[in-house]
Amino acid sequence: MTAATDAREAAPEARERPRAGTGSRWRWTTRRWLSVGVAMALTVLLALGIAGGLALHRASALDRTVIEVDTPALVSAVRLESALTDQETGVRGYGLTGQESFLDPYRTGVDDQRTYTARLRTLVADDPAAGADLDEVTRQAAAWQQLIALPVVAAPPGGPVALAVERADEGKRAFDKVRAATAGLQQTLAQHRDRSRAQLRDAGRIRDRTLLLIAALILGLTAAVFAGLRRGVTRPLDQLSSDVRKVAGGSFDHEVIPTGPADLRMLAADIELMRGRMVRELAFSDAVRQQLDERARDLRRSNEELEQFAYVASHDLQEPLRKVASFCQLLERRYADQLDERAGQYIGYAVDGANRMQTLIQDLLSFSRVGRLHAETSPVDLEELFTRTADALSIAIEESGTDLSHDELPTVTGDPTQLGVLLQNLLSNAVKFRSPDRPARVQVTAARHDDGMWHFAVADNGIGIDKEFAEQVFVIFQRLHTRETYPGNGIGLALCKKIVEFHGGSIAVDTGYAPGTRITFTLPGSAAGQDPAAPEESQE
Repeated sequence: MTAATDAREAAPEARERPRAGTGSRWRWTTRRWLSVGVAMALTVLLALGIAGGLALHRASALDRTVIEVDTPALVSAVRLESALTDQETGVRGYGLTGQESFLDPYRTGVDDQRTYTARLRTLVADDPAAGADLDEVTRQAAAWQQLIALPVVAAPPGGPVALAVERADEGKRAFDKVRAATAGLQQTLAQHRDRSRAQLRDAGRIRDRTLLLIAALILGLTAAVFAGLRRGVTRPLDQLSSDVRKVAGGSFDHEVIPTGPADLRMLAADIELMRGRMVRELAFSDAVRQQLDERARDLRRSNEELEQFAYVASHDLQEPLRKVASFCQLLERRYADQLDERAGQYIGYAVDGANRMQTLIQDLLSFSRVGRLHAETSPVDLEELFTRTADALSIAIEESGTDLSHDELPTVTGDPTQLGVLLQNLLSNAVKFRSPDRPARVQVTAARHDDGMWHFAVADNGIGIDKEFAEQVFVIFQRLHTRETYPGNGIGLALCKKIVEFHGGSIAVDTGYAPGTRITFTLPGSAAGQDPAAPEESQE
C-alpha cells in the first residue's frame, strides 16, 4: 500500500517535471502532425489521381473505340461486300442456267446485306463520312438490284434468262459501282481505325508517363512520411515501449519518461500513474490468486472423487446384470429340451436386455463427465440412429399400437450415444403417455432454418402437458403423475435438456399444440449429441 501511494503521488510530479525537447514544435500532438501530413499527401495524390484518371479514361475510351467500333465496322463492311458478291454470283448463275439452286447464295446474300447494313448503321452512327459511304453502297446496291437482280430473279426457272444476257454489260457496270462504293467504305473505315490506333498509342504513352510520375511521387511521399513518423512518433514510442517492457518485466520501480509529441508525453504520464496503481493492486491480486488456486485444487479433487464414485457405482450395478445374463444363458443351455421356442425367445430378450443395460451403464458413466472432459464428436446419421432407437422400442410400440412416422432426418456432428439417449427418451415418453381414448400416433419432424439450426419436433396425440408445467417437466426428479399411474424416476426430460443445451441447442414444450404433446428442440447445423442411456421418463 505504501509503494502504491508513493507511486500515485510521484506520477503527477513526473508529468509536471520539465523535459528536454519541449519547444513549440513539440506542442503539436501526433494527431496534428498526422493531420497536416495526411492533408498534404492527399492533396498531392488527389491531383495525381485526377491526372492519372483522365489519362486512363482517354486510353480506355480509345481502346474501346478500336475494339468495339472500328474493327467490328471494318469486318462488317468486308462481310457486306461478300454478301453483295454472293448476290451477283447467284443472279448471274441463275440468268445463265435457269436453275433455282443458283438463287440460294442470292437469298443468303440479301439476308446478310440487311444484317450487316443494320450493324454498320449502328457502328458508324457517330462518323458522318462512313455514314455517307454506307449510304452510297446502299444506293448503288439498290440500283443494281433494280436493274438486274430483281428482274432476273422474277423470271421463271427452266432455262437461261434472256434479260440477263441483254443487260450483261449494263449490269457489270452497275455492280462495278457497287464494288467501288464498298471499297470506298472500307477505306474510310480503315483510315478511321488507323487514326484511332495512333491516338491510342499516344494516349498510352501519356498514361505510362503519368503513372511513372505518380509512382515516383508516391515513393518520395512514402520516404518523407517514413522519416517524419520515425522522428516524431516511432522513436518516442520505442522509448515508451522500452520503459513499459521494463515495468511489465517486474521492475515496478522503473520510472516511465515522457518524450515526443504532446499526446505521447501525456500517455507516458498516464502510464506512470497506472504503474503506481499496479503496485497497489498486485498485492491484492496475489492474495486472490492464492485463494483461486486453493479452490481449483479442491474442485479437481471433488471431480476426481465424483468420477471415482461413478466408476465404482457402475461396476457394482453391472455385477447383478452379469449374473442375470449368465444364469439366463445357463438356464437356456441346461433346460433347452424342456423349453419351447417362445421361452427361448424370452430368455434371449432377458439376456439382450441385461447386456444392453450393461452398455447403458457404461454410457451413463461417460455422460457424467460431460462438461468436465473433452467429448469427441463424429458425423451421426440421425436416420440410422432413429431406426435403431425405434427397433429398441419395438415391443412397446407394437403392444401400444403406436403409429410412428418421421421426416427424413439429417446427418449432424456429435456423439451418437447421447443423441440416442435424446431420441429414446422422447420416443418412449410419447409412447408411454398415450391417451386411452384414441390410437397412439407419434411423428418426428426436422427442418433447417435460416438461423443455421436444425429444428426438430416429436409430436404425439397423448395426454399432453398443461401449460403451467411446461418448464417444470425439465427439472430433474420432477413428476406430474404418481409412480402407480406412470412408472419412472422423472429424469428423462431433464436428461434431454442437458444433452441439447450441452450441444448449443434449446428444448421446450410447444404449449400451443393440442391434443397431445409436442417437444421441440434445436441442434446447430455443425453439431450433434453425446451418450446412450436406458429409455428414461422425461415427462415426469
